[in-house]
Formats: sequence, C-alpha cells, structure tokens
Amino acid sequence: MTVSKTKARLVDVARQLFARDGVENTTMNDIAIASKKGRRTLYTYFKSKEDIYSAVVESELDILSDLMKKVSEKNITPDEKIIEMVYTRLNAVKEVVYRNGTLRANFFRDIWRVEKVRKRFDAREFALFKIVLQEGKDKGVFAIDDVDLTAQIIHFCVKGIEVPFIRGSIGPNIDPKTRKEYVANIVFGALRKKEN
Repeated sequence: MTVSKTKARLVDVARQLFARDGVENTTMNDIAIASKKGRRTLYTYFKSKEDIYSAVVESELDILSDLMKKVSEKNITPDEKIIEMVYTRLNAVKEVVYRNGTLRANFFRDIWRVEKVRKRFDAREFALFKIVLQEGKDKGVFAIDDVDLTAQIIHFCVKGIEVPFIRGSIGPNIDPKTRKEYVANIVFGALRKKEN
C-alpha cells in the first residue's frame, strides 16, 4: 500500500470509529487495530488523536470543497450558481454531520477545534464565491461594487446558518420550494440582481 493510501485508510477508519464510538472513546490503539496497521505505522502519520481528528475533518471539507467547485464550473447563470453553491454547501455539511453519528455531538460541542481545521476550506470557499460574483458582475447579472467584501459576507452568512439548517430550524413548517424562494429573494436582494 502506498503512503497516501495508507494515510487515507487510517483517516477513514478513524472517521468510522469516531462516528460509532465518539472521539473521546476512541484510542490511537483502537484505530491501529481496526485499520490492521501497527501503532508504529499510525504514529508515523499522526502524532496524536488530535492530529487524526483534524485529518478526518479536513478530508470531509475537501469533499465539500470539490462539490462546490463543480457547481462553480457548471454551465449555468451566475445567479443560479450562487443559489446552488449555498444549498450544495448546506446540504453537504448536514449530510456529513448526520453520517458521522456520534461525531455529530463533537461537531457542536467542539466548534473551535473544527474552526481551526476549516481555515483552508473557508479560503477556498471564499475564492469560489468571489469567482462566481465576479462573473455575475461582468455579465451584468449582479450590481455589486466590492466583489471581495460581498464574497466574504456571503461566506459568513452561509456559515452562520449551518447549525440552524442542520437542526431543521429554518422554516421547518414551509415546503422546500417556498424556503428556496425566500433564500433567493434575500440573496438577490442583497446582490441587487438586475432584471432582464
């Protein structure tokens, strides 16, 4: 097994154990045994459980970043891209949190540890929003003055509604289509979308 495959295997096994048993209840020895690798191999790649936890979160965020990049490259209008990027991000984060079982509790309890790992993802997401906003500005779809600031605000707005979205607290009694219309009205109102 190559170095990258071995490391990926260790991360995947750790993610499964963290999801099933919780981060606090999983030891480095548990990860070594479940991955059928020795403790020496595990410690070659990761100095501590904190390191492997960070790698698990990073691997999930890399998948999310790739999903958003694919949306940004679609052959659709910039306004459609922005809305699809917002929903892709929120739905993917929700799916990650639910898929990871007990890890879900750690996500909410230990948000600062997750935030530390998220810096690279946040920078990539900001860059993707900036590209789509610039495209929209250039095509006359959006009337915005400061693309950087607007991308930053969208990034932080979406980040701010992650937890309520995951918990189903945003418009729980309205249908998804109506909810999406509300989101579009808010986003495009802020971007001063020009009518054709």
